[in-house]
Amino acid sequence: MTTVLTPATPLTAADRCDRCNAQAYLRVVLVSGGELLFCGHHGRKFEPELKKIAAEIQDETEKLTATPATAGDDER
Repeated sequence: MTTVLTPATPLTAADRCDRCNAQAYLRVVLVSGGELLFCGHHGRKFEPELKKIAAEIQDETEKLTATPATAGDDER
């Protein structure tokens, strides 16, 4: 998928997939206007079709595999 190059508003837990209502990790800005939000699963499933109609795709799926920091990580 093509990642947005311009700064975009980060997706939050309140952003939900338009297909299944899971947390959204992809925002697809359509050439025709408007946007669609997708979870990682549906973003991958519809990727070929989305690329055809997208002006931009904001992909934050790296958050799915990121290791959260713990309180002890900053202490030395």
